[in-house]
Parts: sequence; structure tokens; C-alpha cells
Amino acid sequence: MITTKSQQDGSYDKFGVSTPGALETDEPWISRFTDVLRKFWSLGFIAFGGPQAHIAILRDELVVKAEWIGEEQFTELFAIGQGLPGPTSTQLVVSCATSRAGPVGGVVALLMWNMPGLIVQTTCGVLVTSFIDPDDPPFYLAGLAPAAIALLFKAAYGFSGQLDKLGCTMALVSCIVSVIIAGDNVIDKGVCQWVYPLLLVLGSVFCLIDSKRENPFGTTYTKAKPGWDSDSDLTFKRIGIPLWVGAFIFLLWAAVLAGCLIIRAATTGEKGGYLALFETMFRVGSIIFGGGQVVLPMLYGEVVDTGWISSSTFYQGFALAQSLPGPLFNFSSFVGGAYLGVGGALIAYLGLFGPGVILIFAMMPFWSKMRHIDWFKAVLVGLANTAIGFVFAACFLMYQNAVTSAASSTAFAVAGVMAMVYKYPAPACIFGGGVVGALLNLAELGQKPY
Repeated sequence: MITTKSQQDGSYDKFGVSTPGALETDEPWISRFTDVLRKFWSLGFIAFGGPQAHIAILRDELVVKAEWIGEEQFTELFAIGQGLPGPTSTQLVVSCATSRAGPVGGVVALLMWNMPGLIVQTTCGVLVTSFIDPDDPPFYLAGLAPAAIALLFKAAYGFSGQLDKLGCTMALVSCIVSVIIAGDNVIDKGVCQWVYPLLLVLGSVFCLIDSKRENPFGTTYTKAKPGWDSDSDLTFKRIGIPLWVGAFIFLLWAAVLAGCLIIRAATTGEKGGYLALFETMFRVGSIIFGGGQVVLPMLYGEVVDTGWISSSTFYQGFALAQSLPGPLFNFSSFVGGAYLGVGGALIAYLGLFGPGVILIFAMMPFWSKMRHIDWFKAVLVGLANTAIGFVFAACFLMYQNAVTSAASSTAFAVAGVMAMVYKYPAPACIFGGGVVGALLNLAELGQKPY
């Protein structure tokens, strides 16, 4: 929890908003950095269920429990991550930790969030070991995904509380579009690469226009409370990235991407090596919208059709990634490890994660300085309304994939009750549901598919 100190002539609330006359002071950086270490060292071990379930875990840990940031700020950062290419949940980890302890805190949180899954993926990729059968996962993993989905439902319920009627309508539209794209056998799943960004842009434009009307449909614009930097630049100082540095970071990403495209054009006849691996991963990471699920079709043609790894190895690695905690983008280390060993795993990891992480660092200072400007606030509201619809779509889609039997339904119910009724933290809920699912699967109870 933020414990910004007050002075005799003023004070700060728990989110760092200064009251009139306050003199700005803050906790020492080392104390805030220690908070990041304490919070994130364990999350990388329990972050099962895919990117949308990760959002639920992060909201529960950082907003509800630790009270690092408010619901509104968390949703804004989530919406910004949705609007950028790359792994949304990882970008949210970086942005939340950076707003607490600066870029060093963001980088450390990133590594702690990714490390457990990264190590296993790299090891299995190098050894090309098929530990996980996609159609028959080990009994001890059977309850983890349903438990994580229960937390996703909790997060969706929490997000819905901040929506007005206009926000609900916008979320419904983006939810319907997402469900139809994912659930239709005719529609090419690759269209999400332009449909998701288009929905976010349209939502932002609509809210921006609506906010200018004399009697807007939405009420969020007028009800929004002053936030972190309305009277104080405390959060901007905590982020520690000047605006010009943010602009430079963005240009750095553009330059590396341009270099990758030049390399691709110049080496048309050459199909392998470390440079080609990095170019492929960085280019794909720069155009992936929609999170980890989009990685599969995007990467398949790049690494299988070129002969870097076999189709069976590719699917084994992706199944393994889905069974492990952490972001699905860790799959890149499996591909790189299977192709070029440990060095290839690190190159592939840096290439695929690089664009999304670079861009979220570039956006952070602009977000903290501009989030109270009226037009930018309206844009953020539009992004958030649309992005919340994606969360609800994930609830429907992931539930039908993860909850397929009486045993998995029981694990889902146990974790949900632990989270919603007894208010246990996310790790305990996932562990509790996971244990129930494992025991039922071990005893072969409730195994008949629905």
C-alpha cells in the first residue's frame, strides 16, 4: 500500500493525490523497490490460465490487496496494454511495477514474472522433451486452469462496476465481436490482428466525440475523480522517465523494426541463424495484438515452414506453454531452444517480448502526464470500455475450453468461492482449486466430458 507521508500543511491520500497545501514527499525508493520484490517473486509461479486470467491475478494482488493503484488507473494501464502490440499481461506487470518503483522496478518485475515458465520452456526446448501431451495433461495440472478462470470471472465482475450504460454497450459490442471471431469456423482467426486494434480505435474516437456533446451518453467523463498527477507530479517522478526519453524509446523501437524489415528484404535467400531468428521474433512481436493466443498462428508459418522446428515439436511446446505459469510468449524460448539451443532461446525471448516491453516503457511518462487532460481522458475511457469487453469474451471462451467435466467444474467452483466469498488471495485460490482438480483426476472422479 502506498504510504505517502503528509506534512503539517497538507496530506496525500493512499493513491498519492495531494490535498491543497501539501508538500510533496514520498517513501524512499528502496522501500518501494522492496515492495515490488515482495509482491512479484511469487506471482510468476502461480500465474496460470493465460493472459486474461493474469489480469485477474494482478488486479486482485495490486489493486484490491496491496492498494498500489486505484481501479481506474489499473483499467487505464490495462487498456493501454490492449492498444499496444505485445503480451498484455506482461505489459501490465511492467507498467504497474514502474509506477511503483521506476524502470528498475519494472524490469525486475518483468523478469520475476517470466522466469519460472522461461526456465522450463528453455530447458524443454533444448532437450526437445515432450513432457506434456496436449490431449492428456498430467493429473496435477488438471485443476489449475479452471481455478485461474474463476479468478478471471471475478476480475470481469470487478471491471463491470465502473461501466456506465454507454460503457456496458461498448463492452458488449467488443465482447460479441471477439466471441464470434474466436468461435466461428469460417472466419480466419488472423483477422483479430486488425479487428482488435480497430475496435479500440473506434471506441476511443466514439468516446472522444461523445465527451464533446452538450448531453453526452456517457457519464464517466464528468464523474471521473482527479487522479495521481492532477495536483502533484508524484507518479511522474516515480516512473522516472522524462517525456523526451519516452519519445526516444518509441523511436528506438521503430528503428529496430525498420532494421528487421531491411534485414528480411536483404536476406531473402537465407533462412536461418541467430539474426534471422531475432528478426522474425521482433517483427512478429511488433504486430501481435490480442495477446498470447495469437502467437500460435503467427509463428507457425515462420518457424515450421522454414524448417527450423517440426510441426509436432511446435505443438508440444505450445501445449507446454499453456500448462505453465507466466505469459504464453514464453513459448518463444522453447522455439529458440529447440532450434539453436540456449543462445537461441534467449534471442527468441528478447525478440518476441522486446517490442511490447519497449512500447509500454515509452508510453508510461505520457500516460502519467496526460491522463487528466479532457480529450486524453475520453480516449482512455473508450479504450477501457472496449478492453473490458475483451475480458468478458475471454470468460466465455476460456470457460468452455478449461471447464469440460464435473471435476474441472468443481475446481472452478472451489476457487471461485474462495475468491469471491472468503476473499482468499489469488495464489491460495489457484492452489485450492488445483488441489481439488488434481485429487478428483487422480481418483478418476467426474472425468466424463460434458
